[in-house]
Order: sequence, then structure tokens, then C-alpha cells
Amino acid sequence: MSPFDTAFNKLVPIEGNYSDHPSDKGGPTMYGITERVARLYGYKGVMRELPLEKAREIYLEKYWNLMHLDGVARYSVKIADEMFDTGVNMGRAGAVYFLQIWLNAFNRRGSDYLDIEEDNLMGRVTLGALDSFLFRRGKEGEAVMLTALNCSQGERYRQIARTRPENEDFIYGWMRTRVRID
Repeated sequence: MSPFDTAFNKLVPIEGNYSDHPSDKGGPTMYGITERVARLYGYKGVMRELPLEKAREIYLEKYWNLMHLDGVARYSVKIADEMFDTGVNMGRAGAVYFLQIWLNAFNRRGSDYLDIEEDNLMGRVTLGALDSFLFRRGKEGEAVMLTALNCSQGERYRQIARTRPENEDFIYGWMRTRVRID
């Protein structure tokens, strides 16, 4: 099974089936895909009936491929999986940014690798820094990076709930299902 398929199969139960919660700005969703996004990707049917394969196609194209997570998975499938989950739930750019800020924080003042631009874009420089980080820090470094990424994700959820009270309807569930290390 590919790293994407593994990540997708973990994501779908978390995202759940059909939802149209009044506090969710996304409106009707199926498998976490909003109606707006489904329409952008050519789906014309009723959201309750969005095929799982269409959701898979959207997640692969809109998130996994645009975030270049196959590149991340070459170094760490676990970090790619975490970034996919974060990108789906709070935006692609935020997930990449979290990785970039932690790579800069963990580079021992530039002695392991140079600081990278925190531009929210996954490219060869960010992937190179990740490779250097994992080469020097190994499995322990991978575990610490996963913890760091989850810390940033949890703090962002707190900020989201603080600035939009309706999101308090979701924050406990986000923390329970999204901020985790598997």
C-alpha cells in the first residue's frame, strides 16, 4: 500500500461520513470534503452520496500531491502522514509552515543545515533540511518532530477556537483525534 493510501485510510474514519453542522463554516461535507471543494473537482451530485473514490481523488490531488508529500514520505512516512492530516484539517500552507519553523528551530543555530525560508511551500530546500535533520537525529528525531508538529497543531486549534467561539463545538474532538502520535 502506498504512503498516500495508508494516510487516506487513517483519515477517512476521523473525517467521518456526511455532516452539516451549523457551526461548521464549510457547510455540508462528506468524508471531510466540503461541497465547494467537491464542485471544484467536478462532483455534481448530492453531498451525502459523494463516492469514497472521488474523495480519495480529491485528497490525492488537492492535498498529498500539492504538498509534495511523496517527497516527505521518502524520508519519513510518519511525518508525511502527520502533515497530510494537518493540511486537510487546517490548510496545506499551515502544515508546511509548521514543518519549516521546527526544522529551523532544530538546526542547532545552523550547524546541522542552514535555516530555510518559512514560505509555506514544500520544495527541495525544505526536503533537504528534513533529510539532514533525520540523518543527524534518526528515529528519535522523527519522534520529536512529530511531537513538535502536534504541539503547533494543538496551539493553532486553541487559537481558532478562541477567535471564533463556534469552533469550541469542535476543539475537543480535534484534540482527541488529530493531535496524536501513532
